Amino acid sequence: MSEEFNMSMRKFLKQVGVTSQQAIEDAMRKQGNTEGKTFEAKVVLTVDGLDMEHVVTGKIQGQSEA
Repeated sequence: MSEEFNMSMRKFLKQVGVTSQQAIEDAMRKQGNTEGKTFEAKVVLTVDGLDMEHVVTGKIQGQSEA
């Protein structure tokens, strides 16, 4: 793969990671005390023009209010 492709891919994935973490943290703050709770998380990635759907699932542990 080309260097341009690799750089654009890394930039996109970094943006996804950073903005997703911020969104989850904001939602946790709005929820309040989530200590002892586990949240099921799911990300569905599609790319216009490509016949693909990539699904990532996982668990996020809650935390006490700081």
